[in-house]
Amino acid sequence: MCDKCSGDRLEESLHQDIVPSRRSAMLFGAAAFGMAIAGGAFATGALAKETKQPPKPDNVLSPDAALKRLMEGNARYVSGVSRRHDFTHEREALVGGQNPYAAVLSCADSRIAPEYAFDTGRGDLFVCRVAGNFAGDETVASMEYTVAVLGTPLIMVLGHDNCGAVDATIKSLKDDKPLPGHIPSLVSAIAPAVKAAAQQSGNALDNAIRQNVIDNVAKLKSAAPILNAAVEQGKLKVLGGIYRLRTGTVELLAQA
Repeated sequence: MCDKCSGDRLEESLHQDIVPSRRSAMLFGAAAFGMAIAGGAFATGALAKETKQPPKPDNVLSPDAALKRLMEGNARYVSGVSRRHDFTHEREALVGGQNPYAAVLSCADSRIAPEYAFDTGRGDLFVCRVAGNFAGDETVASMEYTVAVLGTPLIMVLGHDNCGAVDATIKSLKDDKPLPGHIPSLVSAIAPAVKAAAQQSGNALDNAIRQNVIDNVAKLKSAAPILNAAVEQGKLKVLGGIYRLRTGTVELLAQA
């Protein structure tokens, strides 16, 4: 056998040995990640026992206590007496992890800043922001992560008055005129709330903003298998609020 043939066969043999091992490693890594997420969803207590002290022990709260703390922060913000936060100490404490006491799904509007509106420090809020504050697949997954892995006991869907994304959706549907670029994806997500609110009396924009919050609270509460299980077990509360631009007040919506 020539040297070239021997070399080719050796290279082929090595390739056959390496490829399965790489594939096995990839499959093992994916399986391990999935098991970690699933384990966090259904064994949060056991997971907490195995890990070290949370970086912010004061953030370990019940859903009701988390809501109380959140709204007390909003009251300080509205009154203009927000606390001075020691960001240097918080940065050091949070290097190794996080345990936010609340998660907020907020509009991306530049006038809305949940960390300010609730007078919170670093590591207190897990915030997802998108124009129109709706829960797409990525947002649902993010909320699953903060609940299952980080142990967050509260989710607030935070809408706000004069929402441009909701207003644009109303106008697009009324004029039957698609908006440019990727903006139609926002319209599609907000459209169900706009259509449902159209049957209500009163201000069309205000009604649609409120309905959009209500719809996304319902979506997160029923998201299986993680969020709905946490709600049923009393480990998670999901509710909605409206941020008032003029005063900074967050008005809670009645829970269904």
